[in-house]
Amino acid sequence: MTDELSIRVERSFTAISSESWSRLSGTSKEGKALAYNPFLSHAFLSALEESGSATAQTGWLGHHLLLEDRGELIGALPGYLKSHSQGEYVFDHGWADAFERAGGRYYPKLQCSIPFTPATGPRLLVAEGLERRPIQNAVAEGLKEVVRRLGVSSAHVTFVPEDEIGVFETDGYLHRTDQQFHFINEGYANHEEFLETLASRKRKALRKERRTALENGIGIDWLTGSDLTERIWDQFFAFYMDTGGRKWGRPYLTRKFYSLIGERMPEDVLLVMAKRNGRYIAGAINFIGGDTLYGRHWGCVEDHPFLHFEVCYHQAIDFALAKGLKRVEAGAQGEHKLARGYLPVTTHSAHYVAHAGLRRAIADYLEREREDVEHMNEILAEHSPFRKGERQQED
Repeated sequence: MTDELSIRVERSFTAISSESWSRLSGTSKEGKALAYNPFLSHAFLSALEESGSATAQTGWLGHHLLLEDRGELIGALPGYLKSHSQGEYVFDHGWADAFERAGGRYYPKLQCSIPFTPATGPRLLVAEGLERRPIQNAVAEGLKEVVRRLGVSSAHVTFVPEDEIGVFETDGYLHRTDQQFHFINEGYANHEEFLETLASRKRKALRKERRTALENGIGIDWLTGSDLTERIWDQFFAFYMDTGGRKWGRPYLTRKFYSLIGERMPEDVLLVMAKRNGRYIAGAINFIGGDTLYGRHWGCVEDHPFLHFEVCYHQAIDFALAKGLKRVEAGAQGEHKLARGYLPVTTHSAHYVAHAGLRRAIADYLEREREDVEHMNEILAEHSPFRKGERQQED
């Protein structure tokens, strides 16, 4: 690294070469410094843009921060200029309402995250082989400068790894916490060995739940790689539109998005599909990282008792154990996951708020919110399905 550093903002992710992007830690399977995160891959981020899912028209205008050393990409932070707070999973609608009632203008804001993806992963990206902290500091400081130059209200970096939060806090960002539920693989040989660590009553309940889910002649297929044909994507997209339309009103992802990831990163995708009477009736999409299976969304065209739990949670555990993955991240929220072996985990985000009054109000709120999250995690961990002494809370 030299003294000739510069930060620039790139609006189109497709203008960033996949070769230079893949040299950043965590973005490629070739990297060794950090486990591969499929959501940070050039294939995934470019598919969001090219498919029309995350664009200016949908309220996600690319503002990706690139730190360069004499033209060579050495650090980055994916970002978007947002005109709303949809598709983020870290909710700031209350902040926006309060600021605008007081005469401020909250939108547009900068959102530094993976669109529609509540999964923790590196945000302050650093080229492999370089000292991390100076580059991370430069990118975090650069984001504040972009906020000032654009004249926007704030920048929000969400689902940040715990080891990056200190960088942001040192640079004046506010620290927010929330909660998810993750399954941690303690080296189980199979699902049955995992079940043996549960309290007897919980173990029996889950066995019964799994049997009930697969009644009525339902079978499960794992589809990945070359299995992901356009015909399969048509069927899965129908599930997504049906369930997503009822849940969110307007699903975020376009049909083209699925074709692009099926073309560019098929080995990183797992579809868990439920079949009855020769046709698929439900499915869940997962992404396969270096050591983690990331569950994203599901859909169905037939309702069956417990099928959602089987397709989204039990099958994800089965796959993780079969492939030797360390954990399953099952997406945002959902205390129902606790009974199925997913433990409460603290998630983190960092927020830079330009207006001093709004910043003070949010800082006070976040201090109390962090205490509430910690307290709730402790309570939930006490009610985990594991036998006493078998498992501890992950945080």
